[in-house]
Amino acid sequence: MTTQEEKIRTERSYKLLLLFGMGSMFMMFAGLTSAFVVSRSRIDWMKDFQLPTAFYISTIIIIGCSITFHLAKKAIKKDRQKATTYLLLGTLALGISFVISQFIGFREVVDSGYFFTGNASSITTTFLYMVTIVHLAHLFGGLISLLIIIYNHFKQKYNSSQTLGIELGAMYWHFLDFLWVYLFLFLYFFK
Repeated sequence: MTTQEEKIRTERSYKLLLLFGMGSMFMMFAGLTSAFVVSRSRIDWMKDFQLPTAFYISTIIIIGCSITFHLAKKAIKKDRQKATTYLLLGTLALGISFVISQFIGFREVVDSGYFFTGNASSITTTFLYMVTIVHLAHLFGGLISLLIIIYNHFKQKYNSSQTLGIELGAMYWHFLDFLWVYLFLFLYFFK
């Protein structure tokens, strides 16, 4: 086996492992959303609950993250190092903005008189809290991997012939984007 064949095989293995991981994460969220649907028939389910405005904003932000990461991947494939740097740092800034907007959304919910835990909580807000916190946990993993990618980029480990780290990061980030849009639309339509 040549070095090129070995490289292709290794890249394929890493991508397949990431796909399996993302598939299992999606199944977890499918289970959570299924529990949400079943719980809607409860007497104490809030039918008039509105998603916080910050969640709409965070949806736009995470789509922006996906776009900047995609553009970073395209830039590195053309050996545009400076553009890749700006796009990766932009993705990081947008990712942090997404996290901040999620916490602003939680604050909006609490300020509206709905609580996530305790005697004053409802099953509706507890589900909202669980789903977004679990997504945020996966997003923190994405931010850590993005920081590693940025570090490796500054160490000049990526170029047009070596893009695996950025490709894997982009795959995961697109998955997080898809997952949040799915959750947002689900929560919007299945109140």
